Amino acid sequence: MSDNRKELGSTFDTAASLYNKMRPGYVDELYKAIFDYISIDEQSRVVEVGSGTGQATLPILKTGCELTAVEYGENLSSMLKERYKEYDRFNVITGKFEDVDLEENAYDLVFSATAFHWVPEDIGYPKVYSILKPGGAFARFANRPRISGDDPELAQEIDVIYNDYYNKHYGVKSGAKKWFTEEDAREISLIPTKYGFTDIRYHMFYRTRVFTAKEYTDLLGTYSDHIAIEESIRRAFFAKIEEAILRHGGTISLKDTMDLELARKE
Repeated sequence: MSDNRKELGSTFDTAASLYNKMRPGYVDELYKAIFDYISIDEQSRVVEVGSGTGQATLPILKTGCELTAVEYGENLSSMLKERYKEYDRFNVITGKFEDVDLEENAYDLVFSATAFHWVPEDIGYPKVYSILKPGGAFARFANRPRISGDDPELAQEIDVIYNDYYNKHYGVKSGAKKWFTEEDAREISLIPTKYGFTDIRYHMFYRTRVFTAKEYTDLLGTYSDHIAIEESIRRAFFAKIEEAILRHGGTISLKDTMDLELARKE
């Protein structure tokens, strides 16, 4: 991982409480697809990679499994421990997945929710493979929000604000953003084949969320690349976005695309 990626990856920990409040969970249908792929119960051992404050953790914990959460941020780890302290088969390891020691050929499921992109591919996939039992599964999934097309004038205005603040800060050119597609999910689903995985599958899920102006900038304040912007610039950036939303009725809708990629160790 580059120094820049390391820096961005660590920014989540500075906004742990806001992250816990604003980041969404995942739809029930996504977990059903995982459990249809591999049965998880009280006899199962599971690892979660990059747990954050546990947005994806509870549906897995409810199976009664033994779950080990691997989380790099100390503040996030503390929140995890407190949030799920009633589960005596839940434990947290604070560290990077690529660095922590985990037993080989020991786990029925490894899963990662909007986090595995922080792990170098050539380290992450082989490590997942090594710690899974034969027949064990890897579930990688993510939520990929975009502004709804229901109010194109608001979307266009926010694009201009991003160009004035975000793009200038990062030195990137403005232009139409490429949104996540089913073809992208298919390509991600094929990555594990390079590392010995089989029984490849992927699924797509969708939902809409509505935010007030302040709720929306609170959400943006949990994104690592936004947190990394210098504070005075970030405050002005977020204020402009809030003003735009208020001018367009006071709320903004996001369309979420959730992709799930599944693979199995032979």
